[in-house]
Amino acid sequence: MISTSRKTALAGLATLGVSALVLAGCSAAPTGGTTTKAASTFLPCMVSDSGGFNDHSFNEIGLNGLQDAAKSLGVKEKHVESTTADNYAPNIDSLLAQGCNLIVTVGFLLSAATDAAAKANPDVNFAIVDDGLDNEGATGTDGKPTGDGKVDVTNGKPILFDTAQASFLAGYAAASYSKTGVVGTFGGIQIPPVTIFMDGFAEGVAYFNKTKSKNVKVVGWDVASQTGLFTGGFAAGVEAKTAAQGLLDQKADVLMPVGGPIYQSAAEAIKDQNTGTVMIGVDADVYNTDKSVQSILLTSVMKGVDTGVKSVVQDAAGGDFNNKAFVGTLKNGGVGLAPFHDYASKVDSGLEKEIADIKAKVISGDIVVTSAATPK
Repeated sequence: MISTSRKTALAGLATLGVSALVLAGCSAAPTGGTTTKAASTFLPCMVSDSGGFNDHSFNEIGLNGLQDAAKSLGVKEKHVESTTADNYAPNIDSLLAQGCNLIVTVGFLLSAATDAAAKANPDVNFAIVDDGLDNEGATGTDGKPTGDGKVDVTNGKPILFDTAQASFLAGYAAASYSKTGVVGTFGGIQIPPVTIFMDGFAEGVAYFNKTKSKNVKVVGWDVASQTGLFTGGFAAGVEAKTAAQGLLDQKADVLMPVGGPIYQSAAEAIKDQNTGTVMIGVDADVYNTDKSVQSILLTSVMKGVDTGVKSVVQDAAGGDFNNKAFVGTLKNGGVGLAPFHDYASKVDSGLEKEIADIKAKVISGDIVVTSAATPK
């Protein structure tokens, strides 16, 4: 288990979504292109981050988007899985050698490799999930992203998500559900695509406390100091289970692990304790992607990674590729809160209406959810 502050400069992650979500951007919503424009030789490709394509999270859902797009276009696709950070650049190079027209990289961790490849190969289009391609994913001495919000390559397209908005709803729901008055969150690596979830979660709890005159405590993350609990990676294992157990020991009865498969180890810790603690998933509606955790899943914070990837692939095939960033929000449906599923009858009777009202206020701007990692 590693506890760090945002002062550590790291290259980072990608986190996922469900096909029902609609992803839009800084410009108009993606059109999805047309199959009639797609040349039969168009070859879309993808590189995963080190979490791999079987993570039940953003890599897997990103691949779903690629494959759905290829099927709709009637073309083949290629994808290559990374097991370590050392694989990123070589994997991109291997796809370039195979004649890929568009290479989608899944995650902030691939930022530098994607930026370099795009600059070296101006005739190939690139897209990356969870990075703005505005300063190679760099962070300053305060741990905050140093990018200027301007994409620095004409052939690179960011696919971004303001997940703080949806996590705000999840934090409110967690505070409402908690019986101990303590809820917790922890992450894989301290990078913007992870901490943006944690910021929104903590702010949602704070909003619940303010409106309900309660004092629910958040453990594992402090918004003001931008410090918290991180495992140091995105793999399930001892580190993730230990981190989760540390929060359980502090009486947290709702946990939100942020970082791909680390939720699987958190689920083990929760089930071992068997005290009624529940979990909030991230990226996808985890209730649908991983049946093994359905019994303890309160809800999930969703990202439309698959929809964003599919749209970019279809647009590129139709000759409509551009480098304007897509940013998924509550307003355009690019992020959202999943249903309570098995817990619908167990949450407060008025909670769903409260969540709907809060969502409307975030969309209208009456409630402003901010994070140091909010996409520019």
